[in-house]
Amino acid sequence: MTAWIVLPVSLSAFSITGIWIVYAMAVMNHHVCPVENWSYNVTCTEETSKPGFPKTCCTIQDIPLISKCGSFPPESCLFSLIGNVGAFMVVMVCLLRYAQVIEHGHSCWINTGGLVAGFGNAVGLVMVGNFQVDHAKTLHYVGAGVAFPAGMAFVCLQCLLTYRLALTALDYWMAHVRVGLTVGALISLILSGAFFIHESFVLQHAAAICEWVFTVVILVFYGTFTYEFGTVTSETMMAGLQRGCHQSSSMILGGGERLGGLGGGGGKGLKSPGGSSTSTHLNCTPENIAML
Repeated sequence: MTAWIVLPVSLSAFSITGIWIVYAMAVMNHHVCPVENWSYNVTCTEETSKPGFPKTCCTIQDIPLISKCGSFPPESCLFSLIGNVGAFMVVMVCLLRYAQVIEHGHSCWINTGGLVAGFGNAVGLVMVGNFQVDHAKTLHYVGAGVAFPAGMAFVCLQCLLTYRLALTALDYWMAHVRVGLTVGALISLILSGAFFIHESFVLQHAAAICEWVFTVVILVFYGTFTYEFGTVTSETMMAGLQRGCHQSSSMILGGGERLGGLGGGGGKGLKSPGGSSTSTHLNCTPENIAML
């Protein structure tokens, strides 16, 4: 077990706790209405609620979408911090997962696609966190349009990888859990988009709730990588880096056919689950030396 096991849990705990703190600050500062409020008005007279208490008169501008909660200071400062730190942690999780899969000898397009989707999710989070919807709407929506689909693609690809790498009953159980989370995220994302395009106050509020559900489910999914990260070692990241070096050198030396030969050999030389940590990553066999 390594210290990397803390990273996925920290990502989930930090981000989920942080966005709910942002929500609480926005409610107390009268920037949004509470999520349990379903009564909205076209217009409101002068606000009579006491500071520190939720608003009593709400309009469509007060619907508690995650983006609306982080639109105004002081909560916008914390919202940006969560977006930036969360994006960095997402990148770290994606890199470690990518390298870990390669270390186990399973180099495939699903793994590469998961890495790209994870990076896209991180870029979207940075844009959403730093360009508030009420001040830079276009950039904010571009970020959301990247973060949400990329996050959905990431969890789908990771579900496939989990089944492909599963060896024990516990591995398959984790795969089933991730499928359940993915289905929940997909349903909430579709409903959020379907409700958001309507002008009805009730449907807009329902869209906000679905958005919260989607975000929390995706963050919980990231937290499940704690299960695999207990086996991460100092060689894990080197496996991912070495794979990139093998691919680069193969393209320079031999073109497409030799790329396939070296790529397959690299996977066989990597450490398998439960195998020795001293397996040969260099792949310096006589056959490969003769080829060169």
